[in-house]
Amino acid sequence: SELTMTVGLEDGSALRANVDPITGAISTSPSRRFLGARPVAVSRVTLDGSSSTLLLSSRPWIGRHGNGRHAMAPMSYAPLDHGCSFSNEAVREGIVATSGTTLRILSVGENGGNLLGNDDDEAFNATNVSLRYTPRQMCLLSAKVGETSKKIVLALVESDYNDHGAEEKRSMGFDDTGRLKTTSKKIGSKSNDDAMDMDEDSDDDANNEEKKEEADDEDEDDINSRLTPIRGPVPSGKGRWGSCVRLVDPQNACTTLDCVELNRNEAALCCASVRFHSRGGESLLAVGTVTSMTMHPLDHKESHVVLYRVVNGNRLQFLHRTKVDDGPVLSLVHFQGRLLVGIGRTLRLYEMGKRQLLKKCELRGLPTMVKTLHAAGDRAYVGDMMQSLHFIRYDSTANRLVLVARDRSSRPITCQELLDMNTVAVGDKFGNVSILRLPGGADVGAIDVTGTRALWDSSREDATPKLETLCTYHVGEVVTSMTRASLVAGGAESLVYVTVTGRVGAFVPFTSREDVEFYTSLEGYLRVEAPRPTGRDPQAYRSYYAPTKHIIDGDLCDAYSHLPFETKQKIAEQLDRSVGEIMKKLEDTKNALL
Repeated sequence: SELTMTVGLEDGSALRANVDPITGAISTSPSRRFLGARPVAVSRVTLDGSSSTLLLSSRPWIGRHGNGRHAMAPMSYAPLDHGCSFSNEAVREGIVATSGTTLRILSVGENGGNLLGNDDDEAFNATNVSLRYTPRQMCLLSAKVGETSKKIVLALVESDYNDHGAEEKRSMGFDDTGRLKTTSKKIGSKSNDDAMDMDEDSDDDANNEEKKEEADDEDEDDINSRLTPIRGPVPSGKGRWGSCVRLVDPQNACTTLDCVELNRNEAALCCASVRFHSRGGESLLAVGTVTSMTMHPLDHKESHVVLYRVVNGNRLQFLHRTKVDDGPVLSLVHFQGRLLVGIGRTLRLYEMGKRQLLKKCELRGLPTMVKTLHAAGDRAYVGDMMQSLHFIRYDSTANRLVLVARDRSSRPITCQELLDMNTVAVGDKFGNVSILRLPGGADVGAIDVTGTRALWDSSREDATPKLETLCTYHVGEVVTSMTRASLVAGGAESLVYVTVTGRVGAFVPFTSREDVEFYTSLEGYLRVEAPRPTGRDPQAYRSYYAPTKHIIDGDLCDAYSHLPFETKQKIAEQLDRSVGEIMKKLEDTKNALL
Protein backbone atom coordinates (compact mmCIF):
# COMPACT_ATOMS: atom_id res chain seq x y z
CA SER A 1 0.00 0.00 0.00
CA GLU A 2 1.13 3.54 -0.71
CA LEU A 3 2.06 5.99 2.01
CA THR A 4 1.36 9.69 1.54
CA MET A 5 3.16 12.47 3.37
CA THR A 6 1.54 15.90 3.64
CA VAL A 7 3.48 18.93 4.88
CA GLY A 8 1.96 22.32 5.72
CA LEU A 9 4.08 25.38 5.02
CA GLU A 10 4.21 28.86 6.50
CA ASP A 11 3.29 30.53 3.19
CA GLY A 12 -0.15 28.85 3.12
CA SER A 13 0.86 26.00 0.80
CA ALA A 14 0.77 22.24 1.30
CA LEU A 15 3.27 19.71 -0.06
CA ARG A 16 2.26 16.12 -0.74
CA ALA A 17 4.52 13.25 -1.78
CA ASN A 18 4.34 9.45 -1.98
CA VAL A 19 6.69 7.59 0.37
CA ASP A 20 8.05 4.10 -0.26
CA PRO A 21 6.77 1.90 2.64
CA ILE A 22 9.99 -0.21 2.68
CA THR A 23 12.87 2.20 2.12
CA GLY A 24 11.13 5.40 3.24
CA ALA A 25 12.32 7.25 0.15
CA ILE A 26 10.19 9.84 -1.60
CA SER A 27 9.23 8.29 -4.93
CA THR A 28 8.30 11.41 -6.89
CA SER A 29 8.76 15.14 -6.57
CA PRO A 30 6.27 16.69 -4.12
CA SER A 31 3.03 18.18 -5.39
CA ARG A 32 2.38 21.69 -4.11
CA ARG A 33 -0.95 23.49 -3.68
CA PHE A 34 -1.83 26.89 -2.28
CA LEU A 35 -4.62 26.67 0.34
CA GLY A 36 -4.88 30.12 1.94
CA ALA A 37 -3.18 33.09 3.52
CA ARG A 38 -2.55 31.46 6.92
CA PRO A 39 0.11 28.81 7.75
CA VAL A 40 -1.19 25.31 7.11
CA ALA A 41 -1.76 22.88 10.00
CA VAL A 42 -2.13 19.17 9.14
CA SER A 43 -3.75 16.33 11.09
CA ARG A 44 -5.03 12.83 10.32
CA VAL A 45 -8.79 12.11 10.47
CA THR A 46 -11.01 9.17 9.54
CA LEU A 47 -13.59 9.53 6.77
CA ASP A 48 -15.76 6.65 5.53
CA GLY A 49 -13.52 4.16 7.31
CA SER A 50 -10.34 5.31 5.55
CA SER A 51 -7.55 7.59 6.63
CA SER A 52 -7.86 11.18 5.40
CA THR A 53 -6.06 14.47 5.97
CA LEU A 54 -7.43 17.64 7.56
CA LEU A 55 -5.61 20.80 6.48
CA LEU A 56 -6.35 24.09 8.22
CA SER A 57 -5.54 27.49 6.70
CA SER A 58 -7.80 30.44 5.86
CA ARG A 59 -10.42 27.72 5.40
CA PRO A 60 -10.40 24.00 6.26
CA TRP A 61 -9.65 21.40 3.58
CA ILE A 62 -10.12 17.62 3.37
CA GLY A 63 -7.72 15.40 1.41
CA ARG A 64 -8.22 11.73 0.53
CA HIS A 65 -6.25 9.14 -1.41
CA GLY A 66 -7.68 6.12 -3.16
CA ASN A 67 -8.33 4.45 -6.52
CA GLY A 68 -4.85 5.47 -7.61
CA ARG A 69 -5.43 9.22 -7.26
CA HIS A 70 -5.62 11.96 -4.67
CA ALA A 71 -8.52 14.39 -4.17
CA MET A 72 -8.69 17.56 -2.11
CA ALA A 73 -11.62 19.92 -1.55
CA PRO A 74 -12.42 22.82 0.79
CA MET A 75 -14.98 22.41 3.55
CA SER A 76 -17.99 24.71 3.76
CA TYR A 77 -17.23 25.83 7.30
CA ALA A 78 -15.71 28.69 9.27
CA PRO A 79 -11.89 28.91 9.65
CA LEU A 80 -10.49 26.57 12.31
CA ASP A 81 -7.32 26.89 14.41
CA HIS A 82 -6.69 23.26 15.44
CA GLY A 83 -8.41 19.95 14.72
CA CYS A 84 -8.11 16.19 15.13
CA SER A 85 -10.15 13.02 14.72
CA PHE A 86 -13.09 12.38 17.09
CA SER A 87 -15.45 9.44 17.57
CA ASN A 88 -18.17 8.42 20.06
CA GLU A 89 -21.60 6.78 20.04
CA ALA A 90 -23.36 9.88 18.64
CA VAL A 91 -20.69 10.85 16.08
CA ARG A 92 -19.01 7.79 14.58
CA GLU A 93 -16.58 9.72 12.39
CA GLY A 94 -16.16 13.33 13.34
CA ILE A 95 -13.70 16.14 13.93
CA VAL A 96 -13.10 18.05 17.14
CA ALA A 97 -11.68 21.51 16.48
CA THR A 98 -11.13 24.91 18.03
CA SER A 99 -12.00 28.25 16.52
CA GLY A 100 -10.95 31.19 18.64
CA THR A 101 -12.30 30.53 22.15
CA THR A 102 -14.89 27.91 21.09
CA LEU A 103 -14.66 24.12 20.91
CA ARG A 104 -16.58 22.57 18.05
CA ILE A 105 -17.47 19.00 17.07
CA LEU A 106 -18.39 18.53 13.44
CA SER A 107 -18.76 15.78 10.86
CA VAL A 108 -18.39 15.72 7.09
CA GLY A 109 -21.69 15.34 5.25
CA GLU A 110 -22.57 12.56 2.84
CA ASN A 111 -21.65 14.62 -0.22
CA GLY A 112 -18.33 15.63 1.29
CA GLY A 113 -17.27 12.04 1.66
CA ASN A 114 -17.53 11.40 -2.08
CA LEU A 115 -14.34 13.24 -3.04
CA LEU A 116 -13.10 10.25 -5.01
CA GLY A 117 -16.38 9.59 -6.80
CA ASN A 118 -16.99 10.09 -10.49
CA ASP A 119 -19.40 12.99 -9.93
CA ASP A 120 -17.65 16.29 -10.53
CA ASP A 121 -20.43 18.31 -8.89
CA GLU A 122 -19.04 17.42 -5.45
CA ALA A 123 -16.29 20.01 -6.04
CA PHE A 124 -18.84 22.80 -5.57
CA ASN A 125 -21.04 23.87 -2.72
CA ALA A 126 -24.52 24.65 -4.05
CA THR A 127 -27.37 26.61 -2.48
CA ASN A 128 -30.82 26.08 -3.99
CA VAL A 129 -33.19 29.03 -4.29
CA SER A 130 -36.86 28.52 -5.19
CA LEU A 131 -37.87 30.87 -8.01
CA ARG A 132 -41.26 31.85 -9.32
CA TYR A 133 -40.38 31.72 -13.03
CA THR A 134 -37.47 30.72 -15.25
CA PRO A 135 -34.38 32.87 -14.54
CA ARG A 136 -33.20 34.85 -17.56
CA GLN A 137 -30.23 36.91 -16.31
CA MET A 138 -28.66 38.19 -13.11
CA CYS A 139 -26.23 40.89 -12.03
CA LEU A 140 -24.53 42.15 -8.87
CA LEU A 141 -25.39 45.52 -7.33
CA SER A 142 -23.56 47.59 -4.74
CA ALA A 143 -26.27 48.93 -2.40
CA LYS A 144 -25.72 51.60 0.21
CA VAL A 145 -26.71 50.68 3.79
CA GLY A 146 -26.65 53.55 6.25
CA GLU A 147 -24.21 56.42 5.87
CA THR A 148 -20.93 54.67 5.09
CA SER A 149 -21.39 50.89 4.73
CA LYS A 150 -22.20 49.11 1.47
CA LYS A 151 -23.74 45.75 0.69
CA ILE A 152 -23.52 43.48 -2.35
CA VAL A 153 -26.88 42.11 -3.51
CA LEU A 154 -27.87 39.95 -6.46
CA ALA A 155 -30.68 40.91 -8.84
CA LEU A 156 -32.44 38.29 -10.98
CA VAL A 157 -35.03 38.69 -13.71
CA GLU A 158 -37.47 35.82 -14.23
CA SER A 159 -40.06 35.22 -16.93
CA ASP A 160 -42.09 32.36 -18.40
CA TYR A 161 -43.90 32.26 -21.71
CA ASN A 162 -47.48 30.96 -21.96
CA ASP A 163 -48.05 31.49 -18.26
CA HIS A 164 -50.16 33.70 -16.01
CA GLY A 165 -48.68 36.15 -13.52
CA ALA A 166 -48.77 35.49 -9.78
CA GLU A 167 -51.63 37.92 -9.19
CA GLU A 168 -53.74 36.37 -11.95
CA LYS A 169 -53.17 32.88 -10.53
CA ARG A 170 -54.28 34.01 -7.09
CA SER A 171 -57.39 35.64 -8.52
CA MET A 172 -58.21 32.32 -10.21
CA GLY A 173 -57.86 30.53 -6.87
CA PHE A 174 -54.77 28.60 -7.94
CA ASP A 175 -52.11 27.78 -5.33
CA ASP A 176 -48.91 26.27 -6.71
CA THR A 177 -47.99 24.59 -3.38
CA GLY A 178 -51.40 23.37 -2.32
CA ARG A 179 -51.12 24.90 1.16
CA LEU A 180 -54.48 26.67 1.00
CA LYS A 181 -56.41 23.52 0.17
CA THR A 182 -54.59 21.41 2.75
CA THR A 183 -54.93 24.02 5.47
CA SER A 184 -58.66 24.42 4.91
CA LYS A 185 -59.06 20.65 4.99
CA LYS A 186 -57.13 20.50 8.25
CA ILE A 187 -59.26 23.22 9.85
CA GLY A 188 -62.46 21.45 8.79
CA SER A 189 -61.31 18.13 10.21
CA LYS A 190 -60.44 19.77 13.51
CA SER A 191 -63.90 21.35 13.78
CA ASN A 192 -65.55 17.97 13.12
CA ASP A 193 -63.42 16.35 15.80
CA ASP A 194 -64.50 18.99 18.30
CA ALA A 195 -68.15 18.37 17.47
CA MET A 196 -67.73 14.63 17.95
CA ASP A 197 -65.93 15.08 21.27
CA MET A 198 -69.09 16.55 22.79
CA ASP A 199 -70.87 13.19 22.51
CA GLU A 200 -67.99 10.96 23.58
CA ASP A 201 -67.09 9.81 27.06
CA SER A 202 -64.02 11.10 28.84
CA ASP A 203 -62.59 7.56 28.89
CA ASP A 204 -61.92 7.78 25.14
CA ASP A 205 -59.99 11.07 25.34
CA ALA A 206 -56.62 9.32 25.13
CA ASN A 207 -57.64 7.42 22.00
CA ASN A 208 -59.00 10.59 20.44
CA GLU A 209 -55.74 12.44 21.12
CA GLU A 210 -53.77 9.66 19.43
CA LYS A 211 -56.08 9.79 16.41
CA LYS A 212 -55.66 13.56 16.23
CA GLU A 213 -51.87 13.25 16.34
CA GLU A 214 -51.94 10.66 13.56
CA ALA A 215 -54.23 12.90 11.50
CA ASP A 216 -51.91 15.86 12.08
CA ASP A 217 -48.95 13.78 10.91
CA GLU A 218 -50.86 12.79 7.77
CA ASP A 219 -51.73 16.43 7.12
CA GLU A 220 -48.06 17.40 7.42
CA ASP A 221 -47.17 14.65 4.95
CA ASP A 222 -49.80 15.98 2.56
CA ILE A 223 -48.34 19.48 2.86
CA ASN A 224 -44.82 18.23 2.16
CA SER A 225 -46.01 16.22 -0.83
CA ARG A 226 -47.75 19.28 -2.26
CA LEU A 227 -44.65 21.45 -1.99
CA THR A 228 -43.60 20.24 -5.44
CA PRO A 229 -44.32 23.09 -7.90
CA ILE A 230 -47.45 22.49 -9.95
CA ARG A 231 -48.02 23.86 -13.44
CA GLY A 232 -50.70 26.52 -13.32
CA PRO A 233 -53.59 27.04 -15.75
CA VAL A 234 -52.49 27.49 -19.37
CA PRO A 235 -53.56 30.80 -20.96
CA SER A 236 -55.87 30.52 -23.92
CA GLY A 237 -54.40 33.39 -25.96
CA LYS A 238 -50.95 34.07 -27.38
CA GLY A 239 -48.32 36.42 -26.00
CA ARG A 240 -49.08 35.71 -22.34
CA TRP A 241 -46.18 36.09 -19.92
CA GLY A 242 -45.50 35.93 -16.21
CA SER A 243 -42.43 37.76 -14.91
CA CYS A 244 -40.84 39.29 -11.82
CA VAL A 245 -37.65 40.97 -10.60
CA ARG A 246 -36.06 39.38 -7.51
CA LEU A 247 -33.47 40.76 -5.09
CA VAL A 248 -31.32 38.14 -3.33
CA ASP A 249 -28.73 38.39 -0.54
CA PRO A 250 -25.81 36.12 -1.62
CA GLN A 251 -24.09 36.47 1.76
CA ASN A 252 -27.06 35.09 3.72
CA ALA A 253 -27.89 31.73 2.15
CA CYS A 254 -29.33 33.51 -0.92
CA THR A 255 -32.46 34.63 0.92
CA THR A 256 -34.97 36.68 -1.06
CA LEU A 257 -35.02 40.32 0.05
CA ASP A 258 -37.65 41.65 -2.36
CA CYS A 259 -39.67 40.39 -5.33
CA VAL A 260 -41.45 42.79 -7.69
CA GLU A 261 -44.12 41.34 -9.99
CA LEU A 262 -44.23 43.02 -13.39
CA ASN A 263 -47.30 44.18 -15.27
CA ARG A 264 -49.61 41.82 -17.09
CA ASN A 265 -47.99 40.05 -20.07
CA GLU A 266 -44.75 41.97 -19.49
CA ALA A 267 -41.58 39.83 -19.56
CA ALA A 268 -38.16 40.81 -18.17
CA LEU A 269 -35.49 39.36 -20.46
CA CYS A 270 -32.27 41.09 -19.34
CA CYS A 271 -30.80 43.25 -16.59
CA ALA A 272 -27.61 45.18 -15.84
CA SER A 273 -26.05 47.32 -13.14
CA VAL A 274 -25.53 50.89 -14.38
CA ARG A 275 -23.89 53.90 -12.70
CA PHE A 276 -24.89 57.19 -14.28
CA HIS A 277 -22.51 60.09 -13.74
CA SER A 278 -25.52 62.38 -13.23
CA ARG A 279 -26.57 60.22 -10.25
CA GLY A 280 -23.20 60.42 -8.51
CA GLY A 281 -22.15 56.89 -9.43
CA GLU A 282 -24.99 55.16 -7.56
CA SER A 283 -25.62 51.59 -8.73
CA LEU A 284 -29.03 51.32 -10.38
CA LEU A 285 -30.76 48.27 -11.78
CA ALA A 286 -31.76 48.52 -15.45
CA VAL A 287 -34.27 45.91 -16.67
CA GLY A 288 -35.21 45.33 -20.30
CA THR A 289 -38.82 44.23 -20.74
CA VAL A 290 -41.09 43.31 -23.65
CA THR A 291 -44.89 43.17 -23.66
CA SER A 292 -47.05 40.51 -25.37
CA MET A 293 -44.17 38.93 -27.26
CA THR A 294 -44.87 35.85 -29.39
CA MET A 295 -42.28 33.38 -30.65
CA HIS A 296 -43.84 32.15 -33.91
CA PRO A 297 -43.93 34.58 -35.56
CA LEU A 298 -41.51 36.73 -33.54
CA ASP A 299 -43.54 39.80 -32.65
CA HIS A 300 -44.26 42.04 -29.69
CA LYS A 301 -46.47 44.95 -28.69
CA GLU A 302 -43.96 47.29 -27.02
CA SER A 303 -40.60 47.30 -25.22
CA HIS A 304 -39.37 49.24 -22.20
CA VAL A 305 -36.24 49.91 -20.17
CA VAL A 306 -37.15 50.09 -16.47
CA LEU A 307 -34.88 51.58 -13.80
CA TYR A 308 -34.91 50.51 -10.14
CA ARG A 309 -33.00 51.76 -7.13
CA VAL A 310 -31.96 49.55 -4.20
CA VAL A 311 -33.07 51.14 -0.91
CA ASN A 312 -31.30 50.15 2.34
CA GLY A 313 -29.90 47.07 0.61
CA ASN A 314 -33.18 45.13 0.89
CA ARG A 315 -35.86 46.78 -1.26
CA LEU A 316 -36.35 47.81 -4.89
CA GLN A 317 -37.68 51.29 -5.60
CA PHE A 318 -39.17 52.05 -9.04
CA LEU A 319 -37.65 55.16 -10.70
CA HIS A 320 -39.08 55.44 -14.22
CA ARG A 321 -39.93 53.54 -17.39
CA THR A 322 -38.75 54.39 -20.91
CA LYS A 323 -40.54 53.12 -24.00
CA VAL A 324 -38.24 52.09 -26.87
CA ASP A 325 -38.86 51.24 -30.52
CA ASP A 326 -37.21 49.06 -33.17
CA GLY A 327 -37.54 45.70 -31.41
CA PRO A 328 -37.27 43.79 -28.14
CA VAL A 329 -34.63 44.67 -25.55
CA LEU A 330 -32.36 41.62 -25.14
CA SER A 331 -29.15 43.13 -23.71
CA LEU A 332 -27.99 46.01 -21.51
CA VAL A 333 -24.56 47.15 -20.32
CA HIS A 334 -22.98 50.04 -18.43
CA PHE A 335 -20.90 52.20 -20.82
CA GLN A 336 -18.87 55.25 -19.71
CA GLY A 337 -21.41 56.48 -17.15
CA ARG A 338 -24.33 55.79 -19.51
CA LEU A 339 -26.52 52.86 -20.52
CA LEU A 340 -25.92 51.01 -23.79
CA VAL A 341 -29.00 49.10 -24.96
CA GLY A 342 -29.43 46.50 -27.70
CA ILE A 343 -32.89 47.01 -29.24
CA GLY A 344 -33.57 44.62 -32.10
CA ARG A 345 -31.09 45.54 -34.87
CA THR A 346 -30.20 48.85 -33.20
CA LEU A 347 -27.53 49.73 -30.65
CA ARG A 348 -28.52 52.83 -28.65
CA LEU A 349 -26.80 54.91 -25.95
CA TYR A 350 -28.93 56.50 -23.20
CA GLU A 351 -28.34 59.12 -20.53
CA MET A 352 -30.24 59.41 -17.24
CA GLY A 353 -33.20 61.82 -17.24
CA LYS A 354 -35.72 62.93 -14.62
CA ARG A 355 -38.77 61.26 -16.19
CA GLN A 356 -37.18 58.83 -18.64
CA LEU A 357 -33.91 57.92 -20.35
CA LEU A 358 -32.54 60.38 -22.91
CA LYS A 359 -31.26 59.08 -26.25
CA LYS A 360 -27.73 60.30 -27.12
CA CYS A 361 -26.70 58.32 -30.21
CA GLU A 362 -27.39 55.04 -31.97
CA LEU A 363 -26.07 52.61 -34.58
CA ARG A 364 -28.63 51.03 -36.89
CA GLY A 365 -28.40 48.28 -39.47
CA LEU A 366 -26.93 45.40 -37.46
CA PRO A 367 -27.58 42.01 -39.14
CA THR A 368 -30.41 40.37 -37.17
CA MET A 369 -30.76 41.12 -33.44
CA VAL A 370 -28.43 42.21 -30.63
CA LYS A 371 -28.19 39.26 -28.23
CA THR A 372 -25.18 40.01 -25.98
CA LEU A 373 -23.29 43.14 -24.97
CA HIS A 374 -19.98 43.89 -23.26
CA ALA A 375 -18.12 47.18 -22.88
CA ALA A 376 -14.56 48.22 -22.04
CA GLY A 377 -13.07 51.66 -22.50
CA ASP A 378 -14.49 53.25 -25.66
CA ARG A 379 -15.40 49.89 -27.21
CA ALA A 380 -18.59 47.85 -27.21
CA TYR A 381 -18.63 44.16 -28.12
CA VAL A 382 -21.93 43.19 -29.73
CA GLY A 383 -23.03 39.59 -30.17
CA ASP A 384 -25.58 39.13 -32.94
CA MET A 385 -28.20 36.40 -32.72
CA MET A 386 -27.19 34.90 -36.08
CA GLN A 387 -24.13 36.78 -37.40
CA SER A 388 -21.53 36.38 -34.65
CA LEU A 389 -19.54 39.21 -33.05
CA HIS A 390 -19.09 42.90 -33.91
CA PHE A 391 -16.58 45.36 -32.44
CA ILE A 392 -18.00 48.88 -32.03
CA ARG A 393 -16.07 52.05 -31.09
CA TYR A 394 -17.64 55.16 -29.56
CA ASP A 395 -16.33 58.44 -31.00
CA SER A 396 -16.87 60.96 -28.19
CA THR A 397 -15.90 63.99 -30.28
CA ALA A 398 -18.57 63.30 -32.91
CA ASN A 399 -20.91 61.46 -30.50
CA ARG A 400 -21.39 58.43 -32.74
CA LEU A 401 -20.87 54.66 -32.76
CA VAL A 402 -18.55 53.25 -35.45
CA LEU A 403 -18.26 49.62 -36.58
CA VAL A 404 -14.63 48.51 -36.20
CA ALA A 405 -14.64 44.82 -37.20
CA ARG A 406 -16.87 41.78 -37.55
CA ASP A 407 -16.49 38.01 -37.65
CA ARG A 408 -16.22 36.31 -41.03
CA SER A 409 -18.17 33.25 -39.81
CA SER A 410 -21.88 33.18 -39.00
CA ARG A 411 -22.26 32.10 -35.38
CA PRO A 412 -25.58 32.13 -33.49
CA ILE A 413 -24.23 33.75 -30.32
CA THR A 414 -25.70 32.75 -26.95
CA CYS A 415 -23.07 34.25 -24.60
CA GLN A 416 -19.73 36.00 -24.60
CA GLU A 417 -16.95 37.04 -22.23
CA LEU A 418 -14.29 39.70 -22.67
CA LEU A 419 -10.75 38.38 -22.21
CA ASP A 420 -8.88 41.59 -23.04
CA MET A 421 -9.45 44.72 -25.14
CA ASN A 422 -8.90 42.81 -28.39
CA THR A 423 -9.99 39.26 -27.49
CA VAL A 424 -13.47 37.87 -26.81
CA ALA A 425 -14.67 34.32 -26.07
CA VAL A 426 -18.08 33.42 -27.50
CA GLY A 427 -20.43 30.45 -27.24
CA ASP A 428 -23.09 29.55 -29.81
CA LYS A 429 -26.28 27.53 -29.74
CA PHE A 430 -24.60 24.56 -31.48
CA GLY A 431 -22.32 23.91 -28.48
CA ASN A 432 -19.14 25.53 -29.81
CA VAL A 433 -16.79 27.83 -27.90
CA SER A 434 -14.57 30.13 -29.96
CA ILE A 435 -12.04 32.81 -29.10
CA LEU A 436 -11.90 35.76 -31.51
CA ARG A 437 -9.29 38.53 -31.70
CA LEU A 438 -9.17 41.91 -33.41
CA PRO A 439 -6.22 42.07 -35.84
CA GLY A 440 -3.60 44.73 -35.27
CA GLY A 441 -4.32 48.12 -36.84
CA ALA A 442 -7.97 47.32 -37.58
CA ASP A 443 -9.25 49.96 -35.16
CA VAL A 444 -7.38 52.75 -36.96
CA GLY A 445 -8.60 51.83 -40.43
CA ALA A 446 -12.24 51.29 -39.48
CA ILE A 447 -14.76 52.41 -42.08
CA ASP A 448 -17.16 55.16 -40.97
CA VAL A 449 -20.66 53.97 -41.92
CA THR A 450 -22.46 57.10 -40.72
CA GLY A 451 -22.39 58.82 -44.10
CA THR A 452 -19.18 60.90 -44.15
CA ARG A 453 -17.43 58.27 -46.30
CA ALA A 454 -18.51 57.25 -49.77
CA LEU A 455 -21.49 54.95 -49.87
CA TRP A 456 -19.75 52.40 -52.08
CA ASP A 457 -16.82 52.17 -49.63
CA SER A 458 -18.95 51.51 -46.55
CA SER A 459 -21.18 48.96 -48.30
CA ARG A 460 -18.31 46.77 -49.49
CA GLU A 461 -18.07 43.50 -47.61
CA ASP A 462 -14.26 43.53 -47.65
CA ALA A 463 -14.08 47.11 -46.35
CA THR A 464 -14.74 46.09 -42.74
CA PRO A 465 -11.83 44.26 -41.03
CA LYS A 466 -12.48 40.67 -40.04
CA LEU A 467 -11.80 39.07 -36.66
CA GLU A 468 -9.25 36.28 -36.34
CA THR A 469 -10.30 32.92 -34.89
CA LEU A 470 -7.71 31.85 -32.31
CA CYS A 471 -9.41 28.80 -30.76
CA THR A 472 -12.38 26.57 -31.53
CA TYR A 473 -13.79 23.71 -29.46
CA HIS A 474 -17.04 21.74 -29.52
CA VAL A 475 -18.41 21.32 -25.99
CA GLY A 476 -21.43 19.28 -27.06
CA GLU A 477 -24.09 21.29 -25.20
CA VAL A 478 -25.51 24.77 -25.61
CA VAL A 479 -23.32 27.16 -23.60
CA THR A 480 -25.65 29.54 -21.77
CA SER A 481 -23.11 31.69 -19.91
CA MET A 482 -19.36 32.13 -19.35
CA THR A 483 -17.12 34.27 -17.18
CA ARG A 484 -13.50 34.77 -16.18
CA ALA A 485 -12.91 33.60 -12.61
CA SER A 486 -10.31 32.21 -10.24
CA LEU A 487 -11.75 29.35 -8.18
CA VAL A 488 -8.59 28.97 -6.06
CA ALA A 489 -7.10 31.65 -3.82
CA GLY A 490 -4.04 33.06 -5.55
CA GLY A 491 -4.66 31.06 -8.72
CA ALA A 492 -4.75 32.29 -12.29
CA GLU A 493 -8.02 33.17 -13.97
CA SER A 494 -9.78 30.56 -16.08
CA LEU A 495 -12.72 30.75 -18.46
CA VAL A 496 -15.63 29.06 -16.65
CA TYR A 497 -18.77 28.17 -18.62
CA VAL A 498 -22.14 26.57 -17.90
CA THR A 499 -24.46 24.70 -20.26
CA VAL A 500 -28.18 24.31 -20.68
CA THR A 501 -28.13 20.92 -18.90
CA GLY A 502 -26.42 22.32 -15.78
CA ARG A 503 -22.87 21.26 -16.64
CA VAL A 504 -20.00 23.44 -15.35
CA GLY A 505 -16.74 23.42 -17.30
CA ALA A 506 -13.60 25.51 -17.60
CA PHE A 507 -10.81 26.36 -20.02
CA VAL A 508 -7.45 26.68 -18.28
CA PRO A 509 -4.80 28.76 -20.10
CA PHE A 510 -1.30 27.32 -20.52
CA THR A 511 1.59 29.56 -19.52
CA SER A 512 4.54 27.58 -20.89
CA ARG A 513 5.47 25.87 -24.13
CA GLU A 514 6.44 22.74 -22.19
CA ASP A 515 2.87 22.24 -20.96
CA VAL A 516 1.50 22.67 -24.48
CA GLU A 517 3.86 20.08 -25.93
CA PHE A 518 3.25 17.61 -23.08
CA TYR A 519 -0.55 17.72 -23.29
CA THR A 520 -0.53 17.69 -27.09
CA SER A 521 1.51 14.48 -27.07
CA LEU A 522 -0.59 12.93 -24.29
CA GLU A 523 -3.81 13.74 -26.13
CA GLY A 524 -2.46 12.15 -29.32
CA TYR A 525 -1.62 8.87 -27.57
CA LEU A 526 -4.92 8.77 -25.69
CA ARG A 527 -6.90 9.13 -28.91
CA VAL A 528 -5.60 5.66 -29.76
CA GLU A 529 -5.34 3.98 -26.35
CA ALA A 530 -8.36 5.38 -24.46
CA PRO A 531 -11.54 3.27 -24.65
CA ARG A 532 -14.40 4.57 -26.79
CA PRO A 533 -17.82 3.59 -25.42
CA THR A 534 -19.57 4.81 -28.59
CA GLY A 535 -16.76 3.98 -31.01
CA ARG A 536 -16.43 7.61 -32.08
CA ASP A 537 -13.15 9.39 -32.71
CA PRO A 538 -12.60 12.07 -29.99
CA GLN A 539 -11.05 14.52 -32.43
CA ALA A 540 -13.95 14.15 -34.87
CA TYR A 541 -16.42 14.83 -32.06
CA ARG A 542 -14.61 17.96 -30.85
CA SER A 543 -14.55 19.13 -34.50
CA TYR A 544 -18.24 18.49 -35.11
CA TYR A 545 -19.01 21.91 -36.66
CA ALA A 546 -15.51 23.38 -37.14
CA PRO A 547 -12.04 21.84 -36.79
CA THR A 548 -10.80 22.07 -33.21
CA LYS A 549 -8.01 24.60 -32.88
CA HIS A 550 -5.47 25.32 -30.14
CA ILE A 551 -7.50 23.63 -27.36
CA ILE A 552 -6.53 20.36 -25.64
CA ASP A 553 -9.32 17.91 -24.75
CA GLY A 554 -9.05 17.86 -20.94
CA ASP A 555 -11.71 15.17 -20.56
CA LEU A 556 -9.68 12.87 -22.77
CA CYS A 557 -6.44 13.60 -20.88
CA ASP A 558 -8.18 12.89 -17.57
CA ALA A 559 -9.03 9.41 -18.86
CA TYR A 560 -5.34 8.49 -18.37
CA SER A 561 -5.89 7.96 -14.63
CA HIS A 562 -8.61 5.34 -15.35
CA LEU A 563 -6.53 3.24 -17.77
CA PRO A 564 -4.98 -0.13 -16.79
CA PHE A 565 -1.44 0.09 -15.43
CA GLU A 566 0.04 -1.61 -18.49
CA THR A 567 -1.50 1.01 -20.78
CA LYS A 568 -0.31 3.80 -18.48
CA GLN A 569 3.20 2.42 -18.55
CA LYS A 570 3.15 2.14 -22.34
CA ILE A 571 2.09 5.79 -22.79
CA ALA A 572 4.61 6.94 -20.16
CA GLU A 573 7.47 5.23 -22.00
CA GLN A 574 6.48 6.94 -25.24
CA LEU A 575 6.49 10.30 -23.43
CA ASP A 576 9.87 9.57 -21.73
CA ARG A 577 8.26 10.05 -18.33
CA SER A 578 7.16 7.87 -15.43
CA VAL A 579 3.54 7.15 -14.57
CA GLY A 580 3.89 9.13 -11.36
CA GLU A 581 5.17 12.19 -13.22
CA ILE A 582 2.22 12.14 -15.61
CA MET A 583 -0.27 11.72 -12.76
CA LYS A 584 1.38 14.61 -10.91
CA LYS A 585 1.16 16.81 -14.02
CA LEU A 586 -2.55 16.08 -14.38
CA GLU A 587 -3.13 16.76 -10.69
CA ASP A 588 -1.22 20.05 -10.76
CA THR A 589 -3.28 21.26 -13.72
CA LYS A 590 -6.50 20.37 -11.93
CA ASN A 591 -5.30 22.01 -8.71
CA ALA A 592 -4.66 25.21 -10.65
CA LEU A 593 -8.39 25.33 -11.31
CA LEU A 594 -10.06 23.73 -8.25
